[in-house]
Amino acid sequence: MRHRRRTSLRAASSCAAREYRVGSWVFGTMVLLRIAERDAAHARGAAALVLREFDRMHRDLHAWNPGELVALNQSIARGEDNILTTFEIAALIREAQRLAERCGGLLNPAVGKLVGLWGFHRDRPGGPVPAARQIRDLLRANPCMSDLSVSANSVSSSNPIVQLDFGGCAKGHALDRAAEILRANGVRNALVNVGGNIMALGRRAGRAWRVGIEAPRGGGLLGTVALEDGEAIGTSGDYRRFCEIDGRRFSHIIDPRIGYPVAGVASVTVLAHSQPRAGLLSDASSKPIFSAGIRHWESVAARMGISSAMLVDAAGDIHVTAELMPRLRFLGSAD
Repeated sequence: MRHRRRTSLRAASSCAAREYRVGSWVFGTMVLLRIAERDAAHARGAAALVLREFDRMHRDLHAWNPGELVALNQSIARGEDNILTTFEIAALIREAQRLAERCGGLLNPAVGKLVGLWGFHRDRPGGPVPAARQIRDLLRANPCMSDLSVSANSVSSSNPIVQLDFGGCAKGHALDRAAEILRANGVRNALVNVGGNIMALGRRAGRAWRVGIEAPRGGGLLGTVALEDGEAIGTSGDYRRFCEIDGRRFSHIIDPRIGYPVAGVASVTVLAHSQPRAGLLSDASSKPIFSAGIRHWESVAARMGISSAMLVDAAGDIHVTAELMPRLRFLGSAD
């Protein structure tokens, strides 16, 4: 799969490592790698390995184009047992099961049929609004991650309505894979940005990487936050992927309990501290926190093991956990 790539190399300072940048379009979004590395050829080679892996992941984990995940979903729909899939997909299922249990099923990648029903299994989402009966029928079938059993790379489902869609965690998984590849190739300082899901390695010019947080509804930057080595940040918003039907905005973030896009929340930003699978956690946990709404978002964040998070509601009011507040620099505030 070929993608347009933009590259540049610029000096961070006279005594600091130079910064190599490359961008590509993958996962339906813009990917940007920034590598603080004196050796441009080394940085370029490491970045190429990451982008090659992203291309592979895009094909294997795509929710509606032919690939490994679609093949697994088709086998589940046919009622097959002991379906062989990739070790990567099997591992993602196990991770999603663990996280789904933490949040009481608010994270539910098994509802791919529901996502498709709302028109989000298209490159350009759009109507019509599903019939209430169709939504009720899918909810009654109750596809969930606990319907799946996994042994090594063999998968079985007790429910043929299960259709996996890892759109809620694939970008975070990509951050973790990028970090593994960069570290394995001797890159110590880098920033990986997959459509607003960002992971930091090391530092930039001796300081923590500072990244921007988008304001909902295309309002530029809301603020910035400094990321330390191994930390990841993920933002989910109703402005990232949505459709407008008869003047109403419908977000791609669907509450699996009711079968409808979440209302009342504009965005959720999650910071995951350095730990194994920090990228996946930062991406996957933002969706159940979003679905929990204004009344319960902090309690769901705590159940997900997240202490640093921010929610912007539909009225534009900002809600921030006590741990994240000191690390935020809102636009226009003093250093």
